[in-house]
Amino acid sequence: MTRLLHIAASPRKQRSASREVAQTFMNTYERHHPGSATQTLDLWRVLLPEFDEEAMGAKYAGLSGTPLTDRQQTAWNGLKALASGIHDTDILVLSVPLWNFGVPYKLKHFIDLVTQKDILFSFDDTGFKGLLQNKRAVVVYARGLDYNATSITPAERFDLQKPYVDMWLDFIGIDQVHTLTVEKTLFGSDTDTAARHAASARAEALARQLA
Repeated sequence: MTRLLHIAASPRKQRSASREVAQTFMNTYERHHPGSATQTLDLWRVLLPEFDEEAMGAKYAGLSGTPLTDRQQTAWNGLKALASGIHDTDILVLSVPLWNFGVPYKLKHFIDLVTQKDILFSFDDTGFKGLLQNKRAVVVYARGLDYNATSITPAERFDLQKPYVDMWLDFIGIDQVHTLTVEKTLFGSDTDTAARHAASARAEALARQLA
């Protein structure tokens, strides 16, 4: 059974372009791959803990090999539980809108919580190693403007969204990444609708081709 985990970073439901295309991908995948199972982690509905003194203490205790206090262990167990869905999935689906040229703060919060040594990566004197091997990711990016090289917002200067997510996925060990992008959603209803339809068609094609 193939398991898909959708991490939804947009607070919008029906109007979210990123969620719409991600849902199209998952619905198509389920139709063409009987027995697959999908689950959604809505970052706006889950209570993300603070990375507080106890969590920070647990992090540095682990780095130094010091035993954790009971409160530190509780905080650490919470971070491991939050990351467990990523470990258990085969295909990680992310729907990510562009906010201020980067990712929504809820997604950054989630990444800061779960990207810890011995949770999503390990390291020694030879370097870092991501712990999520043999997994794939499908990332849907939504942008209100046009980020091609000749636009007023060229990606090389203004896109802090895709490079950040790509770097994170590579760091935690996911090197099979498929990208679906919806752009110019602020250019009026006709352009928005056309962009969504085109991205959804690409999502359907991708879902059919993935084994």
